[in-house]
Amino acid sequence: MVGTVFRSEDVPAEDRFDLWRELLGRSRSSEVVSDHAADFRAECRLMELGPVTVLPMGFMPARYRRSSAMVRRADPELYHLTLLLNGEIELDHAGRTTTFTRWDLHLADSSQPYDLRSADDRESPLVEGVGVDFPKGLLPLPEHQVRALLGRGLSGREGVGALLTEFLIGLARQADTIQPADASRLGTVVLDLISAWLARALDAEGALPPETRQQALVRRVQAFIGQNLHDPELTPSAIAAAHHISLSYLHRIFQQQSPGETVAARIRHGRLEGARRELADPSLHTMPIHAVAARWGFTRASDFTRAFRAAYGRSPSEHRFEAAAEEA
Repeated sequence: MVGTVFRSEDVPAEDRFDLWRELLGRSRSSEVVSDHAADFRAECRLMELGPVTVLPMGFMPARYRRSSAMVRRADPELYHLTLLLNGEIELDHAGRTTTFTRWDLHLADSSQPYDLRSADDRESPLVEGVGVDFPKGLLPLPEHQVRALLGRGLSGREGVGALLTEFLIGLARQADTIQPADASRLGTVVLDLISAWLARALDAEGALPPETRQQALVRRVQAFIGQNLHDPELTPSAIAAAHHISLSYLHRIFQQQSPGETVAARIRHGRLEGARRELADPSLHTMPIHAVAARWGFTRASDFTRAFRAAYGRSPSEHRFEAAAEEA
């Protein structure tokens, strides 16, 4: 596990709001006020991934203001990225006032004042999201270009924005299992995805270092595979064509990212894992095994049975029987 965990329920009510401000102040120094300060509820994990800090959080409505005086007093020179997962917030920053809702991404600059307000929704009182703080100097894009994106609403539902969203959500879900030895590498992946996402928004992908572009491409390929495992026509050639790259380049970058694993092996493993889960699902126990196989891109039942036995040491029917026995 990496990072510090704060849960308001673990501390006395009178201390919660002050501790919340102290935690956020480590990287997001601002004045914080809330109508709920007397009994504030919040949860946050501060994950330090090398120079990148990821903050999955949920909190009651509050207002966060960073004034010009605070900027002059101390500026950590960070970019603050926020992915909103629940609730609604309004941001005044860099000459813009923008309202953000679920699946929106936005970027702020610690060197400029901001005023962030969360809506007080009594039916859904918690604002939830994932924050990312990283040194401005690590972003391989000119600061004057990035300025055009500050305070703007950018979609986390499509393209590289969706890849970034999925990765951040995955980090938050797996936070308890991440080991300190993995932290720096994961921070590099986060920064590469953010760089690729911002470069795409600025139409400035050519300004990125080759390794950053390659990392983002590999993530797009991996996401494409995961989304199309049901398609029996999913092959390395189809993947290369969909991403406008040669088959040899696809194999090369995949090997660099996942040594010892081929593109075809990744497809086969993903399909087998999907079928394995469905064979163990009680709600699908009446579905014929060949139908489960077909749902996961195996057009021939004999090929599926052979691959399944090689991967798991038992046949699909034996796996289904054992799973049903464990449920009983």
